[in-house]
Amino acid sequence: MKLGRILAAASAIVALASSMALATPSTQIWIPSTDVKSLKDIHIDIDNYMRLSPKSDAGPNYYNLGLSAGVLPFENIKLEVGIDYLTTGFQNDNQFDNHPIYFNAKLGTPEDAFGVKGLPAFAVGAYGLGTYDKPEVNGVSTRQNIVYGLVGKTLPVIGRLSAGGYYGSSRALASAGNPSGTKNNSGVMASWDRSMPEINDKLWLAVDYMSGNNFNGEISVGGSWAFSKQISVILGVVFFNPFYNISAADNGLLPGGKPALTTQVDIAF
Repeated sequence: MKLGRILAAASAIVALASSMALATPSTQIWIPSTDVKSLKDIHIDIDNYMRLSPKSDAGPNYYNLGLSAGVLPFENIKLEVGIDYLTTGFQNDNQFDNHPIYFNAKLGTPEDAFGVKGLPAFAVGAYGLGTYDKPEVNGVSTRQNIVYGLVGKTLPVIGRLSAGGYYGSSRALASAGNPSGTKNNSGVMASWDRSMPEINDKLWLAVDYMSGNNFNGEISVGGSWAFSKQISVILGVVFFNPFYNISAADNGLLPGGKPALTTQVDIAF
């Protein structure tokens, strides 16, 4: 999502970039899911990402307050739209916090839609739709404009498996080691998730993966606990770009920064 200015400041800016990935539609831990909200289904999300390392190159903590809602009255075709306020708490007085508004949307069909038994769920959407794009002025572009497609299927015992891919703005997803115009703006998405009634009906577990030579690449593991029909909380860990080979151009920095502990509170109305 962003790039640099001066090499001395690059560590803070580059690590921060991962935060912009979170203009959040309905997600697993990090990536979108094939779930799409129904009409009048309104959610408030309060997400926190706290670095597990105190080192200067760990990257900042960041916070997201999101509002999303289903807007179509159909059972088999659903559409949700959302808006997010995303910030690092003005750590390092970075320019990205001056443009914290992002938008997202997702259109999809549930499993077994249209009465077709065994039909998987499908979802297409976009997120990271920021409002500012002037990297030539101050190194800042919040318009990742990530477009994705996913297919998901729930299997007996195993749980739900989902897979797909994404394509975004090479300009906004640029980093020192992967500048604009390189293969830095596309990749695959995959996840596993499952409710755990064998333990407790309120427990859900998930693992997700996102590839790509940019700040969004990661593997996440976590789970949620439903305190009621309206309130659930996810606790997880995000490992950014675990398979990435740092080059000399990266200046010793891992895109996305060090691993982060995430808590995500979902309040449904």
